[in-house]
Order: sequence, then C-alpha cells, then structure tokens
Amino acid sequence: MPHYILGIDGGGTSCRAAVADAKGRILGRGKSGAANILTDPDNALIHIVGAATAAFEEANIAPSEIGSASALLGLAGSNVGDAVHYVKERLPFAKADIESDGLIALQGALGDNDGAVAILGTGSIYIARQGSDIRYIGGWGFQIGDLGSGARLGHVLLQESVLAFDHIHPSSPLTDAVMAEFNADPRDVVEFARVARPGEFGRFAPKVFAFAEHNDPVAVTLLRASAQTIDEALDVVVARGSRRLCLLGGLAPLYRPWLAERHQPLFVEPEADALTGSVALAAKRFSADAREKA
Repeated sequence: MPHYILGIDGGGTSCRAAVADAKGRILGRGKSGAANILTDPDNALIHIVGAATAAFEEANIAPSEIGSASALLGLAGSNVGDAVHYVKERLPFAKADIESDGLIALQGALGDNDGAVAILGTGSIYIARQGSDIRYIGGWGFQIGDLGSGARLGHVLLQESVLAFDHIHPSSPLTDAVMAEFNADPRDVVEFARVARPGEFGRFAPKVFAFAEHNDPVAVTLLRASAQTIDEALDVVVARGSRRLCLLGGLAPLYRPWLAERHQPLFVEPEADALTGSVALAAKRFSADAREKA
C-alpha cells in the first residue's frame, strides 16, 4: 500500500487537498486557488501543489513526502483537450490519476449508491451512475457549455447590464449596481470581459440571486432562463433512470427553489463532499493496486 494517499478536488474557484493514510483516514487538509486545467493548466499545477503542501503541513508531515504519495485528482476541465496529459506529466507525486471533478463529487455525495449529481458552481456538469455504468452530461467548458453555471450567469449579467446602459433592454437596480462597479462605463466592462476567466465572471452570479430575492425584474428573468437549462439537463438524467438527485456546488442551494416542481421530490442531501469522495476513490484504487502487486 502507498505510504500516503492524496485526494484532490480542483475546481474553477479553488483547489482542496486531503492527505490520508492507506486506509483513507484523513490526516490533514489544505486549500489553494483555482485549478481548472482546461482554462489555466499552469496555474492549476501551482495550486494543486500548494493545496497538497498545505495538507501535509496541517498533518505535520514533511512536505518532502509529497513525492512519494499517490494522488487521485478530480479536476475541472479534465474531460476535454490535452490538458490532462500536460498536467499529469508535471505533477510531483509518485503516482497520480486524474478524473473529472464530477466523479469525485458523485462518490462523495452518493457513496456507492446509484443516482445522479448536478454540480452547479463556476462551471456545471451532470453525472449519473447505475451500477458500474457512469454517464456524463454537459461540462463542456465556459466557451461552449456549462449552462446554468456561475460563470455563464455572471457573463450574461454583464451583457444585460451593457444592453441596459444602451437602453436596448430595460435597466433595473441590478444592472445599475453592476454598471456602478465599472464606473458607469461600458468600456470598462468590455475590458474586464476581454481577459476575464470563468471564475471572475462567476463572482457576479450571487448578485443575481440576491437581487432576485427583492423581485428585481432583470435578476428574475436571468434566473428563470438559467434554471430552465438546469431543468432540461435534469430531465435527461431522470429519463435515463436516476431517481435520486443531489445538487452540489456553491450555487446549488441558491438554485434549488428556482428549479421545476417535477424535480423537487427527487432531491436528496449528499452524504459527503467531493474532497471526501476523492479520498475514498484514492483509497480504493491505490490499495487495490498495491494488492495486485503483492
């Protein structure tokens, strides 16, 4: 069995790591910055190592031991492009497997049970499991997918705010507040959007929910449209047989009351979080590898 195992949960906003013994007992945890390997693989590598180092330090284990650890990494952006190979070749661990951040979230939320998770954070993805069959829906990244995500919601809010500034669409307290952040100058919005990463767009998403609580018309319209994209994906998940749904991610509790009534009876609370899921999968996988070599 490996001396130490690492579970890592890397998303568009932060990266968390937990170091555990070979049986999966967590010894220490650490946190660092965003770790989406599709949008920014180099910074993701920095934050992965930073979170792992912090976990070892909390566990009072010498950081030099990181090089002998076996790690299972659930990372945002791992389902498209060549980012997985690029990152994996540069990781400092003795052994590393990279999986979707959704897979570790599924394991944490449902344990070994059947069901599905909808992960609604900076990005969005849906994963369903029936026995050994695991299926993914969405999660295609900010540019072409991630409907219902914080990044997409924040992006459309900025777009709507500029439209309101130009009097093409009606303004509201929400669009006024957004424009005030940019000195009431759409050129500042454009400059921000030109270089912004998904996580930076995503920081505007909670503002939409906050203003919707006060019946802001723009906020309500944006949320209804965004929630509809989530309901459409959940319809596919349910049609494929899932009868237990977990909503995960930072926006999950905010979205839940906006989702269709037909899905409400199927929602269940998660058993644990994604980081716990990554440690559980790491313990299973690397312990099994050790037994095979014995």
